[in-house]
Amino acid sequence: MSDIQAQFSVLKQTADPKAVDEIARLIKDGEDHELNRVNVLDFARQHGVDEERAISAFLHSARLGLFDLGWNVLCPGCGGVLGAHSTLKALKPDDYHCALCACGYKASVDDQVEVSFTVNPRVRHIAAHDPDTLPVWEYFKQVFWSSGVDFNKESFATLANEVTLDTMELPAGEKATMSLQLPNDFVIIFEPVTHAAHFIDVQGEPTKDRQQLAIMYNKVQAPTGTTTMRPGPLRLSLENQAGVRVLPSVFIAAEALHHLIGKRKPFLTAKRMLSNQTFRDVFKADNLSLDQRLQITSLTFLFTDLKGSTALYERVGDLAAFDLVRAHFHALLEIISSEKGAVVKTIGDAVMATFVRPEHAIVAGLRMRAAMDELNKQRGTADLIVKIGIHEGPCLAVMLNERQDYFGQTVNIAARVQSLSTAQEIHITGPVADAPAVAELLQQREIKPIQKQAALRGIADKMVVYEIP
Repeated sequence: MSDIQAQFSVLKQTADPKAVDEIARLIKDGEDHELNRVNVLDFARQHGVDEERAISAFLHSARLGLFDLGWNVLCPGCGGVLGAHSTLKALKPDDYHCALCACGYKASVDDQVEVSFTVNPRVRHIAAHDPDTLPVWEYFKQVFWSSGVDFNKESFATLANEVTLDTMELPAGEKATMSLQLPNDFVIIFEPVTHAAHFIDVQGEPTKDRQQLAIMYNKVQAPTGTTTMRPGPLRLSLENQAGVRVLPSVFIAAEALHHLIGKRKPFLTAKRMLSNQTFRDVFKADNLSLDQRLQITSLTFLFTDLKGSTALYERVGDLAAFDLVRAHFHALLEIISSEKGAVVKTIGDAVMATFVRPEHAIVAGLRMRAAMDELNKQRGTADLIVKIGIHEGPCLAVMLNERQDYFGQTVNIAARVQSLSTAQEIHITGPVADAPAVAELLQQREIKPIQKQAALRGIADKMVVYEIP
C-alpha cells in the first residue's frame, strides 16, 4: 500500500467515507485548476456531500498533509485575493488595498477572508504550485481571483475577448510596448502579480495623434494613478523592475467587466471556520496569535448552565452526579457540532458555543432541552435542567489562555441572558428573534416567544428579551 493510500485509510476513520472517496477521486482525476484553492462549499454541492462533512473531511486531509490550508483576504468589490496566507496568524491588522478597485479594506472574517485547500505538491504537483509559469488568464483565474467569483468557460472567453484590449507577459528586467486604440470608455491597466493599476479616463474628441504613456513596475506598490486621454491611438511603454514576471492587462471598465466579476458563489469564510468544531479540535496551533484582534460583524453565542448542580452533588453523591453531568455534556456537545456550531469552552457545568447563524443556535437550544428531557426520562429523575441563553452581534476573536476565544459586549449579554432562565425555558434577544429564519422556524414549530424586559447584570439599560417556553 502506498503512503497516499495509507493516508486515505486513516482519513476514513475520522471523516465521512463518501466525502473521502470524492476527495480521492479529485486528487486522482481532477484537472490541475480544480485542485488549487478548492472551494469546499462548491465541492460539496457538486458531489452531493453535506457541507459540514465536506469541511471536516478537508480539514482532516490537511492535518494528514494531503492539502495545504489557505486564508485569503478578498476585495469585496472585485473578488480579487489581496493577501494569501498559509495561517490565520499571518493576517495583517492594517488595511489591505485593492488597486483594481482603488479601495482599502480591513480583513473582516465575516465575508472577506476565504478559507481554501490546495493539494500538497508531495501528493500531486499542479501548475499553480509554480504560479510564475501560468498563462495570463490562468493566473487571473487561479491566483488573482478567489474561488467565490463565479467564472465559467463562456464568461472567461468574454473577459478575454470583449473586455480586454491587450495583455502581455513581461519577464523581469525587460521593457516592451503596447500599441492600443483607446475607446471612448474608462480604461484600467492592471497588473495582477504586483497588484498595480493605472486608470485612463478617456474623454473628449477622438484624435489621430499617437498618445504616450509609460509605466514602470517595481517592488513598491505605487498608489493608483489616473491619466486623462482622448479616444485614439496609444503607445504604452512598460518596464519591469519588480524582480518577477509581470502580466500587464488593459481592461475596458464598462458594465460588461462589472457584470463578469460581480457574479459570486458561496465560499467557506474564516468566520464559519472559526465556528467549526473540527477546526477548533484539529488546528489549535493555527489559531490567532496573542496580539491579534479579528473583528467579526455578526456571530451568534449560546450559553448553557446546569441548574442546581451544587445541590445535585449533595443529593445524589459525587459519583452519580459526575455521571449525570458527563452525560449532559456529551449530549450538548454532540448537538452543537451537528448544528454547525463549535464549543468555545466549558466553565464548570456551563458551555459557551458559537454559531454562524442564529437559527442554528435556536435549533441547537431546542434539541438540548429535548435531550435533557430524554436523559431524565431514562433515569427516572428530573435532575438535569439546562438554562439556555442566545444572543447575536459583533465581537472580537482573540486568544485567551492559549485558546481561541471571543471578547466584547455581545459575549457578556449572551452570558447574562442565560442567567434569566429559572427552569428549562430558553431566553433569546431581539437580534436573534428578529432574524427572518428564526421567526420562520418558530412559526413552523408553533412556538410563541414571550416578550419581556430584563435588567442584566453589568448592562446599564434594560433589554427586551424573549422567552421560549
